[in-house]
Parts: sequence; structure tokens; C-alpha cells
Amino acid sequence: MKPVIASFFGLAIGTACYADNLENQAKFWYQAGSEAIARTQAIKPVQHKAKNVILFVGDGMGISTITAARILEGQSQATHRGGEEHSLSFERMPYLALSKTYSVNQQTSDSAPTMSAIITGVKTNDRMLSVDAGTQHGEPNADVLKSHRVKTLIEQAEEHGLATGIVTTTRITHATPAACYAHSPERDWESDAQIPASAHVADIASQLLDFPYGDGLEVALGGGRAMFLPKTQADPEEPGQYGLRKDGQDLTQRWLNRFPNAAYVFDRQGFDSIDSAKVEHLLGLFASSHMAYEHDRAKDLGGEPSLSEMTAKAIEVLQKNPKGFVLMVEAGRIDHAHHAGNAFRALHDTIELSNAVQTALNKTSAEDTLMIVTADHSHTFTIAGYPQRGNPILGLVQEAEQSKTATDRHGHSYTTLSYANGPGHRETVQDDDEHPAMNTDDPEYLQAATVPLASETHAGEDVAIFANGPQAHWFHGIQEQSYIYQVMARALGFEPGR
Repeated sequence: MKPVIASFFGLAIGTACYADNLENQAKFWYQAGSEAIARTQAIKPVQHKAKNVILFVGDGMGISTITAARILEGQSQATHRGGEEHSLSFERMPYLALSKTYSVNQQTSDSAPTMSAIITGVKTNDRMLSVDAGTQHGEPNADVLKSHRVKTLIEQAEEHGLATGIVTTTRITHATPAACYAHSPERDWESDAQIPASAHVADIASQLLDFPYGDGLEVALGGGRAMFLPKTQADPEEPGQYGLRKDGQDLTQRWLNRFPNAAYVFDRQGFDSIDSAKVEHLLGLFASSHMAYEHDRAKDLGGEPSLSEMTAKAIEVLQKNPKGFVLMVEAGRIDHAHHAGNAFRALHDTIELSNAVQTALNKTSAEDTLMIVTADHSHTFTIAGYPQRGNPILGLVQEAEQSKTATDRHGHSYTTLSYANGPGHRETVQDDDEHPAMNTDDPEYLQAATVPLASETHAGEDVAIFANGPQAHWFHGIQEQSYIYQVMARALGFEPGR
């Protein structure tokens, strides 16, 4: 059965409509609105238990990022007039809510407590991973830390006999994926090399290998090889790079030793050779640190699979379990590009997330798979000015009324996209013709920022939740971020927190 998806009326607008200037006629909009209502009336909630849950997290994917990525993708397609009327794959899901992203001690939060809220149902403090807010930051005592752990949906799924997996474009020990399987008082304790001598707690990478629930995660795909290799071992792909571990352990070998029918891969060739029908436990570490941005992926020395390809492979491995599966997929480098003030890469990684969602929709059914797309937090990313319809979203503002490039009060042009803070701050604005930084189509271009900072910050406004499948209709209104866990757990028939 095909996924239950509501199409927005804008998708029905074709090239011929624009040629006939149908948008200039009131009857076009009345008809489009009536068709949208009819599609809405045809939506029927799927009210039985979910067999599978797939959670997509666009790290830092605020609503302005979704809007700009929608326009950018639409402008690349000949069937769209200007891109504004386009929709990303997940925007066509029938159910929508907003999520409050504050943490216990932060108005504007970081990824550790926000993902912890999503995957455990418990909000916590900044930098904490799947422990409650009663934990001291950097708690050095393992016994004390243990009493503050909160169970993750991945852990519950393994206890119930389901298959589990994580896919990310960051290090798999980074905050968002780590919150799924690890409990730590400090998100940066990714290997034993990052833990101070005074602390006696397990590092995040080792917790993936020592995962005590069920038969362990079946799939872990992303970057972060250095966290799994000893400091004496050269990286197999990146010259001059070595592992970071001080304990001498090769955790990739431990993965192979621990699980039957296990596989470890680190490049495109190894990934392509995986037979999903035979492999039961798949570990893929495709970079020493984070994986490449989607725009730069083709330049990787050993080759990296795309987020869509990793999502497809994960589903193929996990679907073999007749009881079902839980999969978390993160487009983690959206966040990194925003921190760099680089909208080009942030938007292209968002489009690839949309592709990955469509891949998952094609490989599953809305009858048994609850699919959720959300963000852990937003960024200070804005869409502004009065650009005309179809104005290149990465370009300078061209105003519709004056049919000319808009300028500020100093006579300088400016882009539609900008940041409230970050490295793109213009200390001295030069004439555009003499300013190479004004090539806004260049992937290296940094959008202007109001407040000069070395790294752009997160933003604190609500983010969107899109949903499809069993119990997806429970997403409505404005909810605490921890509510996402409640829906996922209850849809699977789990008792929250147990």
C-alpha cells in the first residue's frame, strides 16, 4: 500500500498554467483550494499499532531552512515557475505539529538535550545525553550517573525484540546519534581520549559496543572512525590521520567479534558490497570525523554513500526482523553548514534529507510504519527583503515593483538569505563589482550576518514535526519536544519510560 500523503495544491501547478497566467485569475485559486480541501477530507488516520518507526532529524533544520530548501529544489525543476510553490517530500505528509525546543536550563538549546528529549521523553540540561537534569555536568562517578539514566526508544525497541539502527552524516558518536544509545554527562566524551583522568565513566563509542539491550544495534552508519580506532592505528582512508583511542582497543574489530554475520565497512566499495539479506549487524564508518557535505561528497577519497543510500541499506537490513524495527536517520551537517554561515551547503543537505525521506516512503508502507521528520533546534537563518517571484533563493534581492536590484541605505545590494549572527558579518562593505564575496552562487559564499561571531548560533523558536503512518494524527498543535517520544513509544505499544 502506498504511503498516506496529502499533496499540497501547489504541486498540481504545471508549466502550462504559468504560460496561461492562470495564477492571475481568481478562479484558479478557488479551484486549487477546493481540490486541497478534497484531498484533506480523504485523509484517514491509521489508528492501529505501528510495526516500525523511522525518525528523521534534520539537525538545525528550522522552518526558514525548509522554506529556502523547498524553493532551491523547485528552482532546479523545469516544471516549477519560481520554486515557491514546490514542496519537499516530507512537506506532503498529512500531519503537522510544532515542537518547543528549550531544555531544562537553556532558552536556546544545543543538540544533546534536544535529541535526548526526542528519544527518551525526558528534557535535560545542555550537553547531557539521555540522563535527567538532576545529573551534574561532567559527573565523574559511574554509579551516580547510572541512577540518572533515562531509557531511550532504541533501548526499549531492543528489549521488545525489534531491530534498531542509526544513520547519520556526522560522527555516530556525535550528540544526536549518541543520545539514542549512550548515557553521558558530557556530549564531547566521544572516545576515552576526551574523558578527563578524574572521571570513571564509559566513553560514547564504547557504549555502542557494550550496548546491553537485546542483541545490540543492527545498523550504525555514519562518520567518526577515529573514535573507534587506537591512536597507533593509521586511518585506512585519510593520509596522516590516526585513531584517537588511548586504551588500545579497535572497536571495529570488537563489532565483528561480537556479532554473528557482522560486517564493517569504511568506503564506497565496501558499502556497495554489502548483501543486506545476509548481514545481520552492519557498522559503517565512512570518515575519520564527520562525513562530507552532500555538495562535496563526490570528492571523498574512498567515496561516501549518500544519506539516501544509507537509509535504503539500513531499512533493507532492519526489515528482515518480523517483529519490526526502529531507525533514526540524521542529516547532521545541515547544522554545521549553518554554523559556518554557509546557506548553500545547508540547503543542499536539507534537499538530500528530503530525498532520504522519499526513499524511506518508497521502501515502507504507511499501514505499518510511523514516519516522523523533525529538527532538534533551529538556526538564526532568515529569508527577507521583497524579492520578486522566482528570484534565485541564493541570489541578491531583485524587487518586483522596481524590477531592479534592491539596495540598503548605503547603496549596497544584499541577499534574500542572511543570519542574525555568524562569520559572514561585513566589517567593511565594498562595491559589489569589486567584491568577490558577492558571488552568491559560489558554494563558499557566506551570507551576511548582523552580529560578528566566529560561529553562528542556534535559534530558540519552535520547529516543525511532520508525520505519516500509524498514530501520526496524534501530532497536532504546539507540543513539548519530549512529546515526540510519547507518540513513538505508544504507537509501538511500549509503556513510556519502561
